[in-house]
Amino acid sequence: MKRYCQTLTLVDDKELIEKYVEVHSHVWPEIIEGQREVGILDMQIFIKDNLLFMICDTVDDFDWERDMARLATLPRQAEWEAYVAQFQGCRADARSDEKWQMMERIF
Repeated sequence: MKRYCQTLTLVDDKELIEKYVEVHSHVWPEIIEGQREVGILDMQIFIKDNLLFMICDTVDDFDWERDMARLATLPRQAEWEAYVAQFQGCRADARSDEKWQMMERIF
């Protein structure tokens, strides 16, 4: 299994943050199905104020660039990314790697 960790800063607006949290309690089924299809085994997002931290566990042969590019082509993925962009303070057509910043493990 491979593990990737990323961070993202949300728009610093309490109502938008609450809505973002609510949206993630009902992630569209197609999004979860797409993640599984490309090899994402588990994805968790944690929040502190307007800072997000994501842990993404994948299959051993997962290639971040290749498989995330494939994920972007799956049903409803672009629609989901455009929808959550309003909370993330970025363009609706921003790619995941333009929003989420990969973190380096130091310990």
